[in-house]
Amino acid sequence: MGYAPSPGISVQPLWRTYRASFPVVERLAYLNHAAVAPLVLPAAEAMRWWLEDALHYGALHYSRWMEAVDGLRVAAARLIGCHPREIAVVKNTSEGISTVATGIRWRSGDVVVAFREEFPANYYPWWRLERNGVRVRWLSIFDPLDRIDEACRGARLLAISFVNYLNGYRPDLAAIGQICARHGTLFFVDAIQGLGAFPLNVREVGIHALAADGHKWLLGPEGCGILFVSQDVMEEIEPVEFGWMNTARWADYGARDLTLRPDAGRYECGTLNTVGCCGLKAAIEFLLEVGVERIADAILQLTFRLIAGVRAKGYRVCYEGPPERLSGIVSFQKAGVDSRQLVQSLRQHDIVVAERQQWIRVSPHFYNSPEEIDRLLDLLP
Repeated sequence: MGYAPSPGISVQPLWRTYRASFPVVERLAYLNHAAVAPLVLPAAEAMRWWLEDALHYGALHYSRWMEAVDGLRVAAARLIGCHPREIAVVKNTSEGISTVATGIRWRSGDVVVAFREEFPANYYPWWRLERNGVRVRWLSIFDPLDRIDEACRGARLLAISFVNYLNGYRPDLAAIGQICARHGTLFFVDAIQGLGAFPLNVREVGIHALAADGHKWLLGPEGCGILFVSQDVMEEIEPVEFGWMNTARWADYGARDLTLRPDAGRYECGTLNTVGCCGLKAAIEFLLEVGVERIADAILQLTFRLIAGVRAKGYRVCYEGPPERLSGIVSFQKAGVDSRQLVQSLRQHDIVVAERQQWIRVSPHFYNSPEEIDRLLDLLP
């Protein structure tokens, strides 16, 4: 995709270079990153540092904790190509989506473009707006771009996922961003199933807001995520929850001034998940060191290997798009095979995958080896 070694230089596979950073491989073939990923070692070490510090010193070193929070904003901004001031720390993707969906001053008759195949977190908030007179134009993620273009005429916002949670389809966000720009439509992306696995630059794509949790492809902890809101649209999205930290004078406890912070911190109402911020910062910095384009290449190699293997064994793959829109999520099923029982059987062989809606969902990351994919394939009936 974007990485190639210099001619004449022997480079070992990416998974072999970084495998020691994933102690989980000593026990499991972990192929379930679309659910909850194991922590990468630097994230665990960063969280361990905070726990030891809080245990032995209380909040004496609070300024260092805040340095980690600010470092998370910097790392996340590098990852998606924005300014750190446009990054808010949230509990999860759902909170980020809800902040955008609830914070916009909707008018009766406003239109949202959304997609039927979405995970509930990126479906319910937009559907729920209909009670306030907002109309939702429901499309399929597989609809052609001209259909999306038509739906965006007069629409106030379009919401879509970076990668679909079940079939692994990776929409052409750049093309959709151009459509939104032509129609003056706000462009929101639920990035949890792609961020950390595939490159994404919000400026180049034209994204106005984005949310993602840290516990999937970012290899960080649960309960800590990011919300990007472009400086250009912050005044259009009000804070949903309001507390002492939303305001510009949040550090002045005697202040009585409701002026909002000038940055994305306006969406943070109170104390953050500090230990989670330490872990997520370290995880994102690790991914940046490896290189997301290289990670994407490695994941796609495993994806192609997996798809070819399951099809050779007579399984149907839950994917309808072209090869260039594949991701790290592969779901498949076979008549006569109980998907839930098969997932449990694989766990007895120390292979971790998931069952979703009668599909077996496999989601390897770049550190997984081809041999782990082959082990899985050998066990499929």
